[in-house]
Amino acid sequence: MRIRSLGVRRAAFLAGPLVMAGLLAGCGSGDDTANASRTESATAASATDTAAPSDGTSSAPSGVPTDAVSNSLTPSAPRSPSGGTRCHTSELRASVGRNNPGAGQENFPVVLTNESTRTCTLYGYPGTAFVDASGKQLGPDPKRSSTEPETVRLAPGQSAWAGLSFANPEVSGAGTATPAALVVTPPDEEDPLKVTWKSGEVPVSGNESSVRLIPFSPGTGA
Repeated sequence: MRIRSLGVRRAAFLAGPLVMAGLLAGCGSGDDTANASRTESATAASATDTAAPSDGTSSAPSGVPTDAVSNSLTPSAPRSPSGGTRCHTSELRASVGRNNPGAGQENFPVVLTNESTRTCTLYGYPGTAFVDASGKQLGPDPKRSSTEPETVRLAPGQSAWAGLSFANPEVSGAGTATPAALVVTPPDEEDPLKVTWKSGEVPVSGNESSVRLIPFSPGTGA
């Protein structure tokens, strides 16, 4: 599979740590502001509406660790707005595409493919962790970009990819280890998938050991 150049494929996963701004948070509507501008005769009703429970349309982070290996095994991106249509772990196959290195960065597409017979959706980031042969996590939890997620619809057989990148340890001087696998958890799911890691050493300690993620986009990242 051919990977596009660093500058083309999502700006090579946003090209480094300066664009990383932590997790995204869901945004509410602006109805309360509009209510404030209504006439005095509607003020009491507006205040009552403002105090009413949310209609549930805004996103809420999950962010609760469910696996002893790592917090990163459970994605903490905003929950999918597609509700029950989301893809479940049992319906997906995980793989890691070919590296697209550049500017001192190693860039890999983490791919989820729909192997079910229905159309389902992915929204946000995968949970990821490098692990050794015993399942112990290697290195810190990944950092998620500030890129706004999109809902990706996957018909049977279709794929979506999320970018995983880190500084080349030979350039950064970070401490390294060679993982046995990359553990991947689909958004809003608790059960992980495991992909054999065949791409050598990864940074696990030091100031330049961060692994960074961008959210899912349609396709395989090729």
